[in-house]
Amino acid sequence: MDAVIIVGAGPVGLALALALARNEVPSLVLDEGSGLCPESPRTVVLGGDTAAFLGRIGYTRVASDAARWDAFTIWRRRAEVLRLPLDAEPVLHLAQHRLQRGLLDAVAATPLIRLVPRHQVVELAQDRDGVTVRTTSGGTDTWWRGSHLVGCDGARSTVRKLLKVRFPGRPAVDRHAVATVRVDLPFPGEARLHREPPWRGDREASARPLPDGLWRLDWRLPPGRPQPTETVDPHATWPGIVTGDTLLTRVTSALTGWCGELPPHQLLAAADHTYQQRLAARFRTGRCFLAGDAAHLHGALGMQNLADGLRDADNLAWRLALAWHLPPGSAPADAALLDGYQAERRGAVGARLRAVDQTMPLLRPLRGWAETRRSLLSGSFRKHAPLLADGQLGTGRFGGAPAYPAAPSGVAPRVPEQRGAGRGSSLTEQLPATAPGVLVPDVPVVTTDGAADTLRARLGGAFLLVLVAPGTTVWSAEHWLGAGLMPRLAELAAALPVPTEVLVTDTYPGAAPHTVLLVRPDGHLLGTTPGLHPETLHSLTAPLTPKPGLEPQNPAAR
Repeated sequence: MDAVIIVGAGPVGLALALALARNEVPSLVLDEGSGLCPESPRTVVLGGDTAAFLGRIGYTRVASDAARWDAFTIWRRRAEVLRLPLDAEPVLHLAQHRLQRGLLDAVAATPLIRLVPRHQVVELAQDRDGVTVRTTSGGTDTWWRGSHLVGCDGARSTVRKLLKVRFPGRPAVDRHAVATVRVDLPFPGEARLHREPPWRGDREASARPLPDGLWRLDWRLPPGRPQPTETVDPHATWPGIVTGDTLLTRVTSALTGWCGELPPHQLLAAADHTYQQRLAARFRTGRCFLAGDAAHLHGALGMQNLADGLRDADNLAWRLALAWHLPPGSAPADAALLDGYQAERRGAVGARLRAVDQTMPLLRPLRGWAETRRSLLSGSFRKHAPLLADGQLGTGRFGGAPAYPAAPSGVAPRVPEQRGAGRGSSLTEQLPATAPGVLVPDVPVVTTDGAADTLRARLGGAFLLVLVAPGTTVWSAEHWLGAGLMPRLAELAAALPVPTEVLVTDTYPGAAPHTVLLVRPDGHLLGTTPGLHPETLHSLTAPLTPKPGLEPQNPAAR
């Protein structure tokens, strides 16, 4: 079968290609850029699920390329309002160009991925067997053929426009000035958000540590267009960086306010960025899909759009892999398998956007300044401060890993209304660890050859059958591999219609001994059974693969 065509060699496109390669699916990555990754002030915050995803697809140095925060604090004027220690769940912060370079290195070591730079997509067509794409490069046209196509080509996506998919939303929700500064601040390892800081001129400023003594500084700006007063900074070490006189004043004021006096510092990069809220009308059109910025834009209140783009790649990769590996003559698993990507991911991002709409009036009051001050002094800011932390940390309704409560098929979501989260998705932390659709916790596991590992490290390839068996860590594998449920469980794994790996864990939150858990390749729980119930496990996986010998449907007619 032809390779999967991915348009766009940004972090989401490269991550999708690597995730497909982990499932032995070849991909062709077309990018209109040069293939290089220039430095910029863009950064990304990674939670436990997205960092683990990057590690298992080949970007093994993600932790060493990032700064790990020890705490997150929120201040108002001179008082600390909220302090959150971050020792339980790691929060990693790294420059986006470092992330992309790490992914490019992993791609270069993967023979199943072909990266083609300087090719702009200008035309695409699809039929019942695949997708055809025409690109132009230096005045020369080239035609490419693929089994499926995924547009990961950013907010101005050519793929989205060629598919005639609407991209409604709001063009300006939050506006920020951003700078990358080399400096020693008196709160190393701590990310800080400062409301109404004691120095004049700023309503909100934040500082978030990066590796190598760097910090990302942000200032929330009033609505409107950037002022045309920018000049080239002669001291900037990154080419093409522009900064304005107002920004330089903000840098010196913030550093002086936090340190008591202006410390030695070096301004490396700066930008003025307006955050939009947009959601594509659909994520799937036949054999073509949208992911990342091409499918959604959000970033207000510190939300991480790139983190959700990585979740898009994780969710779509295993579905495309199952469809790609179908035997000849099988009907595409359109109805449940591939449609599940749009239902789950569009629902999850839509829930985040609705949460922002509901919460923005609380955190960005549109009232007069005097009334706003009285509100803050009355304690409402302290009450809502944890919501500000959610976006910055990638937790809660603004950034946490979503749950996909599923119907009995396991792939067609039937998501109930969740208070504060909106229709289409709920948060893992709102549901027990044994609820269908939640992201599984990273518990220790033992493989059938006796090797110790963690549950999330085994994700990405096969489905996982996990047996909860107390005492596993005490006895060697040779003692329990042939005892109890294990022989029948191994037989069942081989008989399921999807690739499956058997694991054993000593304990799992909320699960009784001898519970069997079925986990999807992206780490979301498909279902549980009290003991071995082959008919239930078969019913959960059967809809994922169609019956062979059926006439393929025409996906372009969807």
